[in-house]
Amino acid sequence: MLGSTHGTFTTDLRARVVACGESPRTTVHGVTAAPGDQDVSGRPLHAPVPDLDRFFRPESVAVVGASDAEGRPNTGITRQLIAWAERVGARLVPVHPTRTSVFGIDCVPSVGALTEPVDLAVLLVADPLPVIEQLAETKVRFAVAFASGFAETGEAGAAAQERLASAVRRSGIRLLGPNTNLNAFERFREDLDGPAVALITQSGHQGRPVFTLQELGVRLSHWAPTGNEADLETSDFISYFAGRPEVGAIACYVEGLKDGRSFLLAADRAARHGVPVVAVKVGRTETGARTAASHTGKLTGADQVVDAAMRQYGVIRVDGLDQLQDTATLLARARRPHADGVVVYSISGGTGAHFADLATAAGLALPTLPAARQDELHQWIPEYLSVSNPVDNGGHPVGDWRGRKIIDAILADPSVGVLICPITGPFPPMSDRLAQDLVEAAEATDKLVCVVWGSPVGTEDAYRTTLLGSSRVATFRTFANCIGAVKAYLDHHRFTTGYRSPFDEAPRTPSPSFRKAQALMRPGRRLSEHAAKQLLRAYGIRVPREQLVTSAAAAVRAAGLVGYPVVMKASGAQLAHKTELGLVKVGLTSASQVRDAYRELTDIARFESIDLDGILVCQMVGRGVEMVVGVTRDELFGPTVTVGLGGVLVEVLNDTAVRVPPFGEREARSMLAELRGRALLDGVRGAPPADVDALVEVVLRVQRMALELDGDLAELDINPLMVLPRGQGAVALDALAVCR
Repeated sequence: MLGSTHGTFTTDLRARVVACGESPRTTVHGVTAAPGDQDVSGRPLHAPVPDLDRFFRPESVAVVGASDAEGRPNTGITRQLIAWAERVGARLVPVHPTRTSVFGIDCVPSVGALTEPVDLAVLLVADPLPVIEQLAETKVRFAVAFASGFAETGEAGAAAQERLASAVRRSGIRLLGPNTNLNAFERFREDLDGPAVALITQSGHQGRPVFTLQELGVRLSHWAPTGNEADLETSDFISYFAGRPEVGAIACYVEGLKDGRSFLLAADRAARHGVPVVAVKVGRTETGARTAASHTGKLTGADQVVDAAMRQYGVIRVDGLDQLQDTATLLARARRPHADGVVVYSISGGTGAHFADLATAAGLALPTLPAARQDELHQWIPEYLSVSNPVDNGGHPVGDWRGRKIIDAILADPSVGVLICPITGPFPPMSDRLAQDLVEAAEATDKLVCVVWGSPVGTEDAYRTTLLGSSRVATFRTFANCIGAVKAYLDHHRFTTGYRSPFDEAPRTPSPSFRKAQALMRPGRRLSEHAAKQLLRAYGIRVPREQLVTSAAAAVRAAGLVGYPVVMKASGAQLAHKTELGLVKVGLTSASQVRDAYRELTDIARFESIDLDGILVCQMVGRGVEMVVGVTRDELFGPTVTVGLGGVLVEVLNDTAVRVPPFGEREARSMLAELRGRALLDGVRGAPPADVDALVEVVLRVQRMALELDGDLAELDINPLMVLPRGQGAVALDALAVCR
């Protein structure tokens, strides 16, 4: 667990916000939006930013259904709201049809009787719909609905929630809930300084561990319990918090995203501001109900898309609430690193080696300290101990003046950005002296100092007072959480350094290819291979020389024009996978083989009752690396692009990477880097390196197609895409397309 935020462990967040250079914004109905950019599909390219200042700090609050009758649930809620209103300086007005006052505060009988503007209405009623309709006439800006029994209960509840959402849209009010709670109105400690963590949860109970970090000195600025998200959603709060100067990191617990595009726009806004977003997203094992004709559709599960989309926009996904606490806190408070190098410093060679193994496996860089630095360390550490990294001090030096000298020497090395000291258990007085030296050294440097306090007890004074009382040392209880948080910290700063928004690369107007391709689409139908390849040609993706024929004689003539050897394939809209049915003939070298192949292919099709539009006579393309590139539609994010190892074993290999358009060349290359079989493209077992540049170009052209044909294209599958040796390009040997 990380220590307090007092002192100098801060970042100039206000300067960071100004430096990001946002474009001018306008506010309409309480929602701030960037001027008019839309992509080729007509979708916005900037996140709408609701002006939530008056939600979190209202001047006036109406409590509809307020009560002071003992034993009623509304009474406890009313009491808490009164206390909260006093803390934030808001005037509270109880609303009740039969009471003249509640807790000594004058009541009004209905929302229609409100005589002054109200910023926030809290609805303590079983059915908020009638009240929302009444509030529409009062110019209330925000409302909170606690009532349950909506989408969480099934179809009938979902229909009721949609009626509520429709009423909210008509009213112009922004609604939090339904099925939310009082977390937004908790008591936040005001005696803590430094950058804060802003918290967003769909389940209030899951945010409780993060909220209680305040007891360890970690500052929290806001808590948004979004509930069922009939209106205000996680994305709205990310967009708002990203622009708040006091917010150093945003921690989220997400059960389901309401709209994938909105989430990405919000994450993009946070990345532009340099504000890290850390999220627990439940549902890793849910692959989604999907009927897919293409390989790509079968390979890409819903959670794989969520995971990829989060990485694409710099959202740090963690698995547990303990990781959420530790990672968000470190990212909120730690300064930008000077270097990526991590040094592990311990009093035990075994501890250091164990930690170094785990850190290296996680992708952290543990540089070997220079010989001159090692010589310096050996002034205080016996010669027989290793100080190359990890640094083993043998134990005794930490008990005297040598301990601080060692720490300072490590931190002085320019290759070191992070010092991690795992203390597996208390061993006073040496562990007390070590903890104090680490705290004092951390106060004197702007580099990150982390301690893993491994004691299962956690009541030791060195931990509770020295480490947790520090404003500069990041203290953890487990190796895994420390390594994960440090990796997220370094990755975040690499990601945001020179960050270029993917939305800046989105096409604004259709390309000439779009008009050609649109004429080829057949709504609701699957295209034949021949038609699908015409679609690829329209976008400049290379396909083999080929002709579609309907007779054996025409096949022979086509083979002569295409050039022997040839491949012959059945072509028809019903055919998804031809090889399994014997509808592909490879390596034909003579007219007689072509005639025989034509008869065999048409006989098989007739026997299988498959309608053909003809037989393709295709150029035989040289050997290369077989890849798959495709487009599928995700329920949340819309079109997605997948690339991976292809061929007949594509579903067995299941080695793919996915991204959500728009994206540029750097992201396309990062997709290839994720593949387990990436080395095949570099050339193995004597094979020449493949034309990776041509593969990247195909991926970019496919993502352009996915964006421009979003309303027309349901699935696209290029398999195999033969990536030829370097300088020779890539050729789509087969293709399948399904129209919407």
